[in-house]
Amino acid sequence: MMRTRILCALALGAALSANAEEKAKAPGPPKGPSQEEMTKAWQAYATPGDAHKKLEALAGSWTAKTKMWMDPGQPPEEAEGTSEQTWVLGGRYLAQRFEGKMMGQPFSGIGYTGYDNHKKKYESVWMDSAGTGIMVSSGSFDKSGKVLRSTAVMDDFMTGKKSTIKEALTIVDADTHKLEMWMPGPDGKPFKNLEVVYTRKK
Repeated sequence: MMRTRILCALALGAALSANAEEKAKAPGPPKGPSQEEMTKAWQAYATPGDAHKKLEALAGSWTAKTKMWMDPGQPPEEAEGTSEQTWVLGGRYLAQRFEGKMMGQPFSGIGYTGYDNHKKKYESVWMDSAGTGIMVSSGSFDKSGKVLRSTAVMDDFMTGKKSTIKEALTIVDADTHKLEMWMPGPDGKPFKNLEVVYTRKK
């Protein structure tokens, strides 16, 4: 009887030992990034870089000549305005304040453009006195590094449907840049409805 008890105890001990070894080998919950890794990732995300510097050509004081087409078959309405573009939040975003006219009425607009280091995309928001919505666009420079092409999706308050808007911001030279915009026309096909040529004030 004593021998049987001893053998049972040895067997139980071996089983417990084997079970402990299996638990030690089994993978535990995944470990998160270290404090050092998190700090390094955050610094890379938060620090302005070369992509932000591409927007430097847009900073400054500008006169603006605007052409707006309400109907693709009609001549554009032309107007003039001014624009101030300045860096904010430590060179992370370029802020624009625009003053001019639209359809003979005073027109004001505010916009912010930046580069998201995580998404690898330029993003912009725009608000103006001609509406109550906020346009959010996202895009990239083309291979030339001179044309920033962006896309925005907005609600069409006339139809209640979504409208896709295309933009092209061309850096012509150090003293000139041009914004063009295309939106769906009456037939659903995109047409150029806006062109703004900015000339640096001397």
